[in-house]
Parts: sequence; C-alpha cells; structure tokens
Amino acid sequence: MSETEQALVAAPIPGPTPAEMRAAMGSFATGVTVVTGYDGEPLGFACQSFASVSLEPPLVLFCADHRGRAWPGIQRAGRFTVNVLAEEQDDLCQRFGSSRGRKYEDLDWELSRWGTPSLPGALMRVHAAVEDVHVAGDHDVVIGRVLELETDPADERPMLFFRGRFGLEDAHSTIAPARWGWGDHWG
Repeated sequence: MSETEQALVAAPIPGPTPAEMRAAMGSFATGVTVVTGYDGEPLGFACQSFASVSLEPPLVLFCADHRGRAWPGIQRAGRFTVNVLAEEQDDLCQRFGSSRGRKYEDLDWELSRWGTPSLPGALMRVHAAVEDVHVAGDHDVVIGRVLELETDPADERPMLFFRGRFGLEDAHSTIAPARWGWGDHWG
C-alpha cells in the first residue's frame, strides 16, 4: 500500500449526521407496521424497520429504539405480533406512532392465541417469539421465530413511508410526525 493509500485508510472520515442519515434513508420506501405485545397490559409501537430474514427456519426482524417504552415489556413477554398496516389506517399509525395518549383506548383489538394484541384491519399479521436480540447503536435488532401468519384476502394497498410522507402518489400526502423514522422513540 502506498503512503497516500495508507493516509486515506488511517484518516478519520466523519460519518453522516443524524439529519443527513434520516434524509437519505427517507429515499427508501418502507411499509408501516405496529409491533404489539402483552406484558400485564397491551403494548405497541409503530415500526417501519421490519423484514423477512429466513424461510427455513421462518424468521423476521424489526428494530426497536432503546429509549422506547413498549419494547422492554414486549421483550420480557417474549412474543410479539407485527401488524402490517393498510394504506387507509392512518388512525392506527398516529395512535401507535405517538408516545402520548392511550394507544388501546376505545380500540377494537383482540388477544391472539399467542397472547399478543391483534389490531383490526391489518393486511397481515406475523405472530412470533423473540429468538435473538442484537444491540446496534441506539436500537435493538430483534430476530423473531414466526409462529403463525395471518393474511387478509382483501385487495388492500399497504401503507408506505417515503421521504417523510405516507404514500407515494400524492405530493400532498400526509406528512409524518417529526419523530417518525430514523431516530424515532417509539419502541
């Protein structure tokens, strides 16, 4: 390696700021979910960091903020449900995307056979057991073993989050709350 190459490798390169990271990552459209659990009371938080990990064994992942209030109880309970929201479920997104208010108050939800809250009208539900948790910066990456899948045969469209807004087609679509996405405090 030349001296120039060694200097480049050794030189500290500052990473992006949180604002730069949020703005750039906002260019990647994601689905919107609500992760729920039950630890003496129903818990839940809005989450856009959800993905399939493996088909055999069936595994999924989501990311939860260390500072969140719901995630510690869900982790203690050891089971969770990922409720994938439909395009028209702004009410659920707002309800579970805020740290204020009572998330389940006057909400018609059911306790699944896995002991986790199932939210009404979800496009899909993934019921899972916490398999592993990896600390990654200010979030936990949670790996869950899928216990059951529930899908809705209705031809609904998913709620999407893109460039700080919900939806893709309308430039006047709903603007996400300031704490949505990178740096959120919902877990």
